[in-house]
Amino acid sequence: MNTPPSPNAPENRPVSAWQTATTTASSRARRRPGALTAGIALAVGSALVLSACSSGTAGPQEQAALTGSATEPVQGGVLEYGHLQEPNCIFGGWIQENFTARQVLDNLVSATEDGSVVPWIATDWEVSEDQLVWTLTLRDDVHFTDGTPLDAEAVAYNFDYWMDGGNGTAAAHLGGFYDHSEVVDADTVEIHLSAPFAPFLSTLSQSYFGLQSPTALQTRTVEENCTEPIGSGPFTVKDWKRGEYIEFERNEDYDWAPENARHQGPAYLEGIRWNIVPDGTSRYGSLLAGEMDAIGEVPAVNIAEARQRYDFTQYITPGRPVVINLNTERGIFTDQAVRQALSHATDREANIESAFLGTVPFEPSGYLSQSTPGYDADAAQQYPFDLEKANELLDGAGWTGRAEDGTRIKDGQRLQVKIVYGLNTIVTPDGNTAIQNFQEQARAAGFDIELRPLTPSENFSGAYSTPDSYDGSVGYWTSPHAGILNINYRPSTEEAPNGANTTFLDNEEVFTTIQQALQAPTDAEVTATFSEAQYQLSELAPAIGLYTQTNTLAVSDRVSGLWLEPAQGGPIFHDAHFTSEEARDSSQGFSAANAENEG
Repeated sequence: MNTPPSPNAPENRPVSAWQTATTTASSRARRRPGALTAGIALAVGSALVLSACSSGTAGPQEQAALTGSATEPVQGGVLEYGHLQEPNCIFGGWIQENFTARQVLDNLVSATEDGSVVPWIATDWEVSEDQLVWTLTLRDDVHFTDGTPLDAEAVAYNFDYWMDGGNGTAAAHLGGFYDHSEVVDADTVEIHLSAPFAPFLSTLSQSYFGLQSPTALQTRTVEENCTEPIGSGPFTVKDWKRGEYIEFERNEDYDWAPENARHQGPAYLEGIRWNIVPDGTSRYGSLLAGEMDAIGEVPAVNIAEARQRYDFTQYITPGRPVVINLNTERGIFTDQAVRQALSHATDREANIESAFLGTVPFEPSGYLSQSTPGYDADAAQQYPFDLEKANELLDGAGWTGRAEDGTRIKDGQRLQVKIVYGLNTIVTPDGNTAIQNFQEQARAAGFDIELRPLTPSENFSGAYSTPDSYDGSVGYWTSPHAGILNINYRPSTEEAPNGANTTFLDNEEVFTTIQQALQAPTDAEVTATFSEAQYQLSELAPAIGLYTQTNTLAVSDRVSGLWLEPAQGGPIFHDAHFTSEEARDSSQGFSAANAENEG
């Protein structure tokens, strides 16, 4: 497999990760992860890159587009942005925390639209011949907003911090691979792995790997670092009124944006007010009324209009799509035939078309989103709507009786299951409609499905994460590569629990195939072996695909330069600016309030 090359490689040629030579140095400070590392889930990936969406949806250029017309940037003003969901912390392991972290924290590298990576804090890199040592050369002029240098010591500290509990998603990606870091000099750090990890650079482009000040992490409280993390990014956290908004303020010293940024230097905007507006009608209405300059998560019913009125961008997230994970450890779905029957029992494609009004792609696969490199479209099509087949499977599994309401019965037990999901955290209101449609359609085959929407506090409490708490759960997991299968299907053990395996599947054949894919020496072998894994999973049917996880962005003509980054589709405000002084001066944000106070 070829890793994304450093643009500063010799002769500016792409360099294979299997060919670059290791470097050596003396007097290196050695760092090892702490005790928590040993229990972290094994996570891997491949050197595959982001692919285009399916027919009828946005391609890669639209997925990570620069919005607005080419206008001369106007300095200042506070941009009002409306968002559906509120993060728990500014930086964390949830995708919503990924979005906010991107405003205040910098990464070592940045992802581009074609799936490659370009320099950011790391200006150059190389990997040893045995693929176990990555040597990163850093910029020498970067500092966190508390004055701490962003140097090799800081990078090494952050790696250990992520792995020792600082970010569970980062640990899920690197766990089983990261061994320790060594500081070569102030601007050079070596990351030592215990096994080759081809997607090392692309993995680091996600904001789960945002760099924080070691001084802040060591001297401030957990709550302080949750609500106001100290990074080196284009903005800092000015204020957070939970349930209402987060205010970000420009970092005046910022001069180290990634190579694919639209400009260098501080942000054009004075700041951002990140408004939390859970109701879709209110959020879109605020854009229509001019109260918001941009919004995310445009409701399906408004997308057609938004495409006409605003700069509109849609991003199809790679990784695991939105699926129903079936509990293979306890309850009715321990029977493979029943899982297969439910997979056939509903017209999922028509359901998704109806729920999202044709604006979000149906995803037949329960394992990989269609925008994920290594996705096998044939493996994804193994469970078309076939009510006759569903009935045949249930009859064969012994569910031959029927209650008065049509629910199947076996040995006096109703075919009744409970499906849980985080409403307005994992599942949007449009997604909720799709799940309700699924519930209703499954009745024809004799399933009685109880839906249990979870509040945010319930969803994040862990109370609905064990085998005895549900028969099915709805979720997704973003990832730039097919190695997400390892995160989602690595068997959980007492020594190395895996909370990401929400089907509780424990299948050695599947796990072995995934490991073989991760260790394959060429892209072709990686793709072929991941294809085999998808067929194996499809036969076992531990999950049912529903729709692709998407991010949307609608921007008014008062603003230009706002774009979605390609790694996970988060909005980038560093390059955004108002298109005129009039637009800037009509800003509803805290800059206007400050002016009034000063007057």
